[in-house]
Amino acid sequence: MSKLMAAVNQRTNLVGNNRLELLLFRLHGKQPFGINVFKVREVLQCPELTEMPGSSPHVRGIAHLRGVPVMVIDLSQATGGKRIEDLSTAFVLVTEYNRHTQGFLVNGVDRIVNTNWDQILPPPKGAGAGHYLTAVTEIDGKLVQIIDVEKVFAEITPVNEDVSEDIKTKAAERSFKDVIVLVADDSAVARNQVKRALTSIGINVELVNDGKLALNWLTAKAAELGGDISTKVPLLISDIEMPEMDGYTLTAEIKADPLLKNMHVVLHSSLSGVFNEAMVKKVGADQFIAKFHPDELVSAVQKWMNAD
Repeated sequence: MSKLMAAVNQRTNLVGNNRLELLLFRLHGKQPFGINVFKVREVLQCPELTEMPGSSPHVRGIAHLRGVPVMVIDLSQATGGKRIEDLSTAFVLVTEYNRHTQGFLVNGVDRIVNTNWDQILPPPKGAGAGHYLTAVTEIDGKLVQIIDVEKVFAEITPVNEDVSEDIKTKAAERSFKDVIVLVADDSAVARNQVKRALTSIGINVELVNDGKLALNWLTAKAAELGGDISTKVPLLISDIEMPEMDGYTLTAEIKADPLLKNMHVVLHSSLSGVFNEAMVKKVGADQFIAKFHPDELVSAVQKWMNAD
């Protein structure tokens, strides 16, 4: 396990090349699941857990890691599977999402694999709205599932999604009815959070669920307009981790296209404490915002929509 964590700590330099590394793990049975190494702070055998009275049944307790309390979620149970019973052989993935540190209880940890985002595909059509997947990929002939952790969080610890009245009042000073903000995110929960925040101040929103679809949408809109797209679509809000094309690559493609380069790009990601600030600047994004704070997001949107 020490070798595994050495890899987790050292091998996070692939961002920006449309590549990623997945830490493979198991919940029950042989089905492999994956999580982006860039989100993993630590992997450890399940420590002693302290119960949290009144918490969600999917929260198995609190782990005290070097004096810091960390909530541990049974990832199998939280996604509709069986409860992980034998904690003596289980592992905890300590991760950073949405400005919080939390642990995911899993049955086993396998290895790290290197892959391309274009090999990470959206879930099959027809899977319905109740599933917990953002993407799937194939590793060594096996289907690897990537879980929508933001949906898990939204169900266990819902966040305030309402824009404050002060921000709404400020937004009312200008009409945005003639322009569109494009939102790219592979999580349906995240897309809807952003849409609710922006429509509450009268902004027209278009939604897509990966970077490739976003780029296709933008190039088609530029062809339709016959010129600089920023007159109609001044802003893109993009996740970083997405199937087929990540947010860094999407931003770089936009900034390299004469018809797209003048639009503003805000990267909006659950990679809160470990995102690569240098990479955000390198690809030409205007701002990074960690998910999800509606007032902060709407204030940023107003700033860039009003920018020259």
